[in-house]
Amino acid sequence: MLRAPHSWRRVLTIAPPFVWLILFLLLPFLLVLKISFADLQFGVPPYTALAEFKDEALSIVLNLRGYVLLFTDSLYVATYLHSVKMAAITTVCCVLIGYPMAYYIARSEPAVRNLLLIGVILPFWTSLLLRVYAWIGILRNDGLLNNLLMAFGLIDQPLEIYRTDLAVYIGLVYAYLPFFILPLYANLVKLDTRLLEAAYDLGARPWSAFISVVLPLSMPGVIAGAMLVFIPSVGEFVIPEMLGGADTLMIGRVMWTEFFNNSDWPMAAAVTCVMVLLLLVPMVLFQYGQVRQLEMRGGRR
Repeated sequence: MLRAPHSWRRVLTIAPPFVWLILFLLLPFLLVLKISFADLQFGVPPYTALAEFKDEALSIVLNLRGYVLLFTDSLYVATYLHSVKMAAITTVCCVLIGYPMAYYIARSEPAVRNLLLIGVILPFWTSLLLRVYAWIGILRNDGLLNNLLMAFGLIDQPLEIYRTDLAVYIGLVYAYLPFFILPLYANLVKLDTRLLEAAYDLGARPWSAFISVVLPLSMPGVIAGAMLVFIPSVGEFVIPEMLGGADTLMIGRVMWTEFFNNSDWPMAAAVTCVMVLLLLVPMVLFQYGQVRQLEMRGGRR
């Protein structure tokens, strides 16, 4: 039986994920990019063609209306800034809440660890829509939270949480906290505890050992979890729509409005392309920086 050359085996190994990315990421993005340069029209589809062959002449028209409007209309600029701010605050909250949880799970006994992991994964067994509806029942003025606080005499009148940015933050942190905990746990559970023992033997206190040993070694898990929280939070639609107020500006809501309410597909596609670039460029730069650091470390060795 003939064996495939080493190079062909490598190609066959990496080909499936690349094919998957091309079919379900690159091609849809190129389609949206094409629509973003079209013009609005009444019909099916609700946008004009970019290229037209007529009278033996091929004419290509790129319409920049959507992109010009994005950078000149203060509403769209404010929406992008507000979305990035809410995603950043959500990510910071997930880091502050999720790091102690992931560290505790990683340092627990195996039996307890499995139960705690099930508790983290368990919300995924229920639809996000149902979970957000549950938060509506908790946060509204006559909901569970206000009734409990008033029953214990902690407040005299209901707190205005529902339909505010605070409710959106609560929903985002609740929904995306497991996405931060799981990759960080996978990093912490592989941490060599002998390094901590060596730090203690050298006179380091627990907090100092954590800062100098555990935190630097867990940064890849922190960064991976933070990206898994930040990226989908920027374009989130369901949570801001159901928990936020009319002034809660998020890119996902703008895209929904342009696509389905205004039927302005070119404008919605332009919003989508700018959002993708807004997220993709920092990720590429960060990945490039990480590769350069690894190369520099390898060169020093």
